[in-house]
Amino acid sequence: MQRIFQFLFLGVCLTLVACDAPVPDQTSVSSEPEHRLSTIESERLEVSCGQCQLGIPGAGCDLAVRIEGQSYFLDGTSIDEHGDAHGETGFCNCIREAIISGVRQGDRVVVDKFELLPLKHK
Repeated sequence: MQRIFQFLFLGVCLTLVACDAPVPDQTSVSSEPEHRLSTIESERLEVSCGQCQLGIPGAGCDLAVRIEGQSYFLDGTSIDEHGDAHGETGFCNCIREAIISGVRQGDRVVVDKFELLPLKHK
């Protein structure tokens, strides 16, 4: 009987120790390559409507950027801050270029600097 009590006591102690182990932070960014934070410093990049021009699924029209063939929604600026998105030269009808600084976080880019460049006329 004493051996059973010792076995149960040991089991309870091990369970308590295991439950006190640190739990990984679920809000942290994954270490997978596509989710790493990466800094963008004054890069000339293509910008447009993510849904209309860059092929990102979603409803409505949201400003996005293309980096190395991959499209990301932008935070820190919006499609409406840069003229009529549905106008002839608006983001929903053409792909423009901008000088961008910020941080890529997962599937989004948080911009610190966004300078829309003039259209190149052909």
